[in-house]
Amino acid sequence: MNKSVFVSLVLLMAGGASAGAQSGPSPQEQMACRSDAGKFCAEHIGKPPQMNACLKENKTRLSDSCRKVVESRGG
Repeated sequence: MNKSVFVSLVLLMAGGASAGAQSGPSPQEQMACRSDAGKFCAEHIGKPPQMNACLKENKTRLSDSCRKVVESRGG
């Protein structure tokens, strides 16, 4: 499951970035949200749009580091 969460975060961040405005997530950004994604949004693994929405919906519950990543990505 950890690998699935990691892959989902890569897809989530890449899909959530504005076209041409931001590159994909850095390894640090991926690691910042890995635990939170598995804890709050595990049912959305492999579904980047749903994962992105779930992380945004749970923003107040996320770790500080993940919340900063979500906010920096438009969440």
